[in-house]
Order: sequence, then C-alpha cells, then structure tokens
Amino acid sequence: MGATKTHIFSIRHNELAQAAKVMAHPARIAILEFISKQDSCICTDLVDEIGLAQPTISQHLNEIKKIGLLKGTFEGKNLCYCIDQEKWLELQQFFNSFFSSINQNCC
Repeated sequence: MGATKTHIFSIRHNELAQAAKVMAHPARIAILEFISKQDSCICTDLVDEIGLAQPTISQHLNEIKKIGLLKGTFEGKNLCYCIDQEKWLELQQFFNSFFSSINQNCC
C-alpha cells in the first residue's frame, strides 16, 4: 500500500477526515451517545452498556480522545469521561460548513 499524502491537503481537510474516520465506527457512535446521556461515565458502565470487552472499549475511547471529543477525570481507580462541549461544537460547525458548502448542482 502506498504512503498517504495527507500533507498535500489543508489542516481543515485533515481534521475533518480524521473526525469522520473516528465517527465511522458504530461502537464509537454508541459510546458517544451513551456518554452524552450521563453526567459522567466510568469505563465499566460502557462495557455493560455497549457489550464489548473492556480493552476494546478502551481502544475506542482512545480513538475518540485523539480528536479531542472526550475529557476524563480520575475518581479513585476509575476514569470518568464526558464529552468536551467546545470540541463537539467545533466539529459540528466544521461538518455543517462542509456540508453546506458542497455544490449540489451536478448531475
């Protein structure tokens, strides 16, 4: 497989593509949806809710954290997550801007 050429695209293009890649997995959508309905979330809650193994949940959480959508705090031995509202709104604006700028006049 050839080398990626992400460097030839704008920062905006790369950020949007990375966010889309993270959001393209159904487990990550389920995780974000579950966390958004909680005040905070402990990883074991996610295991029970989503039905995946704890290491798998942790891998998905790490991917979501890479684009800045999650904030976490330690409570004893547990890590609690919540959605970073600022980043969420920023991504929402990015996607809205992208979708509204696409010319729909082609055949």
